[in-house]
Amino acid sequence: MSNVLIVTGDTLGAAMAGPAIRALEMAKALSKVSNVTLATTVPTNFTHEGFDVVDATDSNLRRLVNWSDIIVFQGALLSTHPWIAKTDKIIVADVYDPMHLENLEQQKNAPKGIRFVETLDLIAVMNEQVARADFLLCASEKQRDFWLGQMAAVGRLNPLTYDRDTSLRTLIDVVPFGVQETPPVQKKHGIRGVIPGIGMNDKVVLWGGGIYNWFDPLTLIRAIGQISKHHPDIKLVFMGTQHPNPHVPEMKMSFEARELSKKLGLDGKYVFFNEGWVPYDQRADFLLDADLGVSTHLDHLETAFSFRTRILDYLWAGLPIVATNGDTFEAIIESNGLGKTVAPGDVAALAKALEDVLYSEETFGLVQERVTEYSKRMRWNIALKPLVDFVVTSQRSADQNSGFVQGISTMAYVGRRTFRQRLFMYSLSVKHNGFKYSTDLFLKNLFGKSYRKLKKILKLS
Repeated sequence: MSNVLIVTGDTLGAAMAGPAIRALEMAKALSKVSNVTLATTVPTNFTHEGFDVVDATDSNLRRLVNWSDIIVFQGALLSTHPWIAKTDKIIVADVYDPMHLENLEQQKNAPKGIRFVETLDLIAVMNEQVARADFLLCASEKQRDFWLGQMAAVGRLNPLTYDRDTSLRTLIDVVPFGVQETPPVQKKHGIRGVIPGIGMNDKVVLWGGGIYNWFDPLTLIRAIGQISKHHPDIKLVFMGTQHPNPHVPEMKMSFEARELSKKLGLDGKYVFFNEGWVPYDQRADFLLDADLGVSTHLDHLETAFSFRTRILDYLWAGLPIVATNGDTFEAIIESNGLGKTVAPGDVAALAKALEDVLYSEETFGLVQERVTEYSKRMRWNIALKPLVDFVVTSQRSADQNSGFVQGISTMAYVGRRTFRQRLFMYSLSVKHNGFKYSTDLFLKNLFGKSYRKLKKILKLS
């Protein structure tokens, strides 16, 4: 049996967000066919009887890497620990979260110079892992097409990888977020009769996760306000506001959602914000107190390639879904009759969709049945099969030992090292010279003669 090290940069514990949950489910599945250690770069006291769970400190990480045959990781591990890429370990990159696309929206309100720096940094992070990984995991076929384009740009679509497998499924395959095999069980009420203002017979609409800048809770809050005029039993609950990872700050959109709810007089009456983060093993208490799950987002690039993990919990709990269209789940919801989708930013259409599903007993019951049946296709044991199969075969990619990809990886590393040096100069200039001058200095050092044109494009002059 292979020794498999799974590394996440997210918090493992009672309260977990999507990346940590995904890493944990991988560890559970792979422990059936290999020896598994689950590591996190965030301090943890989490334990599991099926495998070791450890902190991936720098010194401990070297021991873990030496022990492992296969490394499965999320995030920027190869960038923060570049020596790992130079080992002969089989490396699996989990790129289900296209961070460089997400960051474009997340940092939208940051100063342009800083935003540009972070964008370049994340591009380098993703290119490094795309260039080095023996196998990559993404969340949907649409994402796979996107990643194939990026892989082609760094030379991974070459005669060696193509001749081994013309489909390239042995190089990158779809491993979506999954649904637990065991059905949810409610141990106690999480919402009804617990949150003041929500009764046992109210219609509960659940926002099952954090409020991030790429989402659109504002249109949803306005829609709830419209519905409340005719249906005073409508209640919207935001399930989590404080991310369990201490490195993830509260986002601007979360603040704006609270302010809008107060401004419209809905806060504590029709709209409710659950403080903190619901523990992973207690989320069924909230999900089974809801009537419907909702996910609304803005119309941008992050949406197009996203895979909303909270929707998998809706499927697990048998909740009808109302969501904004434009992402991967639009086709799934519509073609399987799991609820309704509406255009981004359309308050009236969203209000009507919520009313149509919630207040028609026939529609509601039919959609519930479809959701329960469809969720069986998304169970973790099915979703993770490509990863399990890869670990069982345990082979390097066709081009990693050829010298071809080593050259690409070296170029990526050197480029990042040079970039980091320039980034350090930039940070010093920010400290000593102020933002405007420091932006000039950074762009001039990074782009040479082209910096004047770039300044004009970014309107920094």
